[in-house]
Amino acid sequence: MKFTAEQIAGILEGEVVGNPNAEVSKLSKIEEGDEGSLTFLANPKYINYIYTTKATVTIVNDSFIPEQEISTTLIKVEDAYAAFSKLLHFYNQVKLNKNGIEPQSYMSEGTKYGENLYLGSFSYIGQNVVLGNNVKIYPNSFIGDNVVIGDNVFIFAGAKIYSETVIGNNCTVHSGVIIGADGFGFAPNENGEYSKVPQIGNVIIEDNVDIGANTTIDRATLGSTIIRKGVKLDNQIQIAHNVEIGKNTVIAAQTGVAGSTKIGENCMIGGQVGIAGHLTIGNNVRLQAQSGVARNIKDDEVLQGTPSLGYTDFNKSYVHFKNLPKIVAEVEELKKQIINPKNGNNG
Repeated sequence: MKFTAEQIAGILEGEVVGNPNAEVSKLSKIEEGDEGSLTFLANPKYINYIYTTKATVTIVNDSFIPEQEISTTLIKVEDAYAAFSKLLHFYNQVKLNKNGIEPQSYMSEGTKYGENLYLGSFSYIGQNVVLGNNVKIYPNSFIGDNVVIGDNVFIFAGAKIYSETVIGNNCTVHSGVIIGADGFGFAPNENGEYSKVPQIGNVIIEDNVDIGANTTIDRATLGSTIIRKGVKLDNQIQIAHNVEIGKNTVIAAQTGVAGSTKIGENCMIGGQVGIAGHLTIGNNVRLQAQSGVARNIKDDEVLQGTPSLGYTDFNKSYVHFKNLPKIVAEVEELKKQIINPKNGNNG
């Protein structure tokens, strides 16, 4: 796809300084720009590159005045970084705006779908599925029976959405995600074996949720596993059965949340955090990377470590921990002085 500087300026409500007909077909960093590319200058540290870049078009702030000759066409806007971000969003929408049902995909009779559906090859749509407008389902995806998906949802290649799952509007489900697999429910019997407990609940994903690649969200034993509005999940996260994650909480990669734990709103959870089951995590909680959580947490707490401590307490304790050999040596020396004082008096 090619766009002229004039077209881009129209999208960004900017002013062209240079050739309005200059064409670009790709995006680049300013230091790596070449012919046919569009870049931006927002950080003053990169200002020298504006005079050497080979990018065809560069977005700059209104306040920018060149001090040397430049070859790139400028688009002046109020905020170059915000404008470039807006353009990235626009570019991504255009790039991903596929339509139609490709050959060798399967859709069960009775499927209901809205406008601008894209269904990639080798994808499967089960019975009684409802798809909203602008749903994009990429190749090799599986949508089970009775699934409901809202408007403007992207389901990337290889995702698996099990039966009864409900997904809201404006959600993104990346490749390899599995939503609605059975929760880890087994009960020991008299023979010391484990019998499976049927998992008959579902998963509910509310609006504006992003789910990273290879993340898994298990269906509830009874009721629902719920991911509230605005939650952002990184890659390779495990969300167990009957977990509830409050709105606008973000969780980094390789975190695991055990069954029936309730996480509040606006929490920030670092990578490789482990959270035990049947806990309540308050609102606005911060869990540092690799923390292990085995107790309920009140609102606004900041924790680190395994088992997790208050963030400040952890840092103070760590100072002592790394000095532990020195402290032990000093204690041993004190013991020797008490038992064998210099004056030779043993007591």
